[in-house]
Amino acid sequence: MEESSSTSNSTSNKGVKVVGFWVSLFSQRVRWGLKLKGIEYEYVEEDINNKSPLLFELNPLYGKVPILVHDGVSFPESRIILEYIDQFWPHNPLMPLDPYHRAQARFWAKFADEKLLDPAWFVLNLEGEDQERAAKIVSVHLEKIEEMIKGKKYFGGNTIGFLDLVLAFIAYILPAWEEVASIKMVDPSKFPGIATWTDNFLNHPVVKTEYFPPKDQTLSYYKCRRHELLPLYKSYGNKIWTYIGTQ
Repeated sequence: MEESSSTSNSTSNKGVKVVGFWVSLFSQRVRWGLKLKGIEYEYVEEDINNKSPLLFELNPLYGKVPILVHDGVSFPESRIILEYIDQFWPHNPLMPLDPYHRAQARFWAKFADEKLLDPAWFVLNLEGEDQERAAKIVSVHLEKIEEMIKGKKYFGGNTIGFLDLVLAFIAYILPAWEEVASIKMVDPSKFPGIATWTDNFLNHPVVKTEYFPPKDQTLSYYKCRRHELLPLYKSYGNKIWTYIGTQ
């Protein structure tokens, strides 16, 4: 399945393609990033349950989405892709211009994926005391995010940028996981700054007008994933905490 997103006529935008998966939060980062830049691109949907030869040709090491293809060269990993498009098309910068703040953005993006997103995935796919334990880890790390966003419209200030795209899963994926797993991770009364940012992010003109995974289909997809993974993760016993960590 292929579709195009026509947002710019610049010749430097030719040959831009995104290979992604419809519900992938990592693919979504890249699509929003290109949209914020006004970059025209072709979108190619990949079936990650039946991976195509193209996927392994473009990303032979991992065989994962998203992949950005630009002028015949492919780039994997959403955070790397966002930095690439920010450097190649410097208008409407996603990253801070100041080197210190740029380094801080990279640090917190890595923190978000490793210390927040990973435990939240286990909240989705665990139950009982294990699920509660994972949810507490998520809460501890959300407190750090809350401190960062307090008093700001976006993580970079008044303009949406790199860190907002990386942390976007808090705004639209975690609520779906909460509903599927019947547990609350982001309580607006405990994290008012995050709640305000979520509203600002979801109502940003680019975010509102770019492709968004349909809610009903998203819930159905993650219900199936939870059904598949719940017995597997349960079988790991205490070994699973080696991966999740304690804080």
